Amino acid sequence: MNLENYFISQFQSKNIGDDGAFIDGFVYSKDAFFENVHFKKRWMSHYQIAQKAMLVNISDAVAMNAKPLYALLSVAMPKSMTKKEMIALANGFKDVAKQYGMEIIGGDTISNTKLDITITIISKTDKPLLRSGIRHGDMLAYTGRLGDSAKSLKSLFNLGKLHKKSKFVNIGLRDAFIKNTRRRLKAGMDVSDGLFSDLGKMASVNRLGFRFGKKIAKSVGCSGEEYEMLVAFDKRDKKAVMRRAGQSRTELTVFAVASRDKYTNRCKSHHF
Repeated sequence: MNLENYFISQFQSKNIGDDGAFIDGFVYSKDAFFENVHFKKRWMSHYQIAQKAMLVNISDAVAMNAKPLYALLSVAMPKSMTKKEMIALANGFKDVAKQYGMEIIGGDTISNTKLDITITIISKTDKPLLRSGIRHGDMLAYTGRLGDSAKSLKSLFNLGKLHKKSKFVNIGLRDAFIKNTRRRLKAGMDVSDGLFSDLGKMASVNRLGFRFGKKIAKSVGCSGEEYEMLVAFDKRDKKAVMRRAGQSRTELTVFAVASRDKYTNRCKSHHF
């Protein structure tokens, strides 16, 4: 058990274990976006930092088939921040909230030595998509292309620059696909820690393994912060799922089948 899972195991709640906590029709989710952990200010503008912080958090709501309604912001910022930078940061938050029909209803601000952001998203769903529910023989698939985020991060560490369409700053959430396909999906989650690591979470909660039908390079399977969707569905629904993916212009790759084999995550932890 890695340190992150060990710490989480100290809290006993039936609501812990999915991308958010589903309670009485609402989903509550929260993620951090910290300077020098998730980003460096020389990589992104303040507008882009706020934009990505919001999208990273909304991704958890989308992953559970929930409509985001409200956001609470906690922003720790250095005293050296200018008013112009604060305005850019605020506009990044506001523009994403407007895009998803959300309201920013409060939070907290504090002085800090660097820029650290945490956001709580409150969303609503009548039919949540959970990580559990997979059975032997179900098919596993992921949306979009994986591996680009790791490539961008490697380029940044080598003093390269981001392409304006890089997934590192331009996250495309799959809300239309999830909404239109929910009836056919058995389980799902967003790919935030890397496909192989997130498969490990699904393996644990469903007490199943996976038999791969498609070879996936470690550089692709371990690429974190992709914010694509990992979904499972009955093999009898494959045509229907693929058809609905096409309707939302979502690339969908079927790569594995749930089995009773033991699953081993090939990636190092992104968090500790």
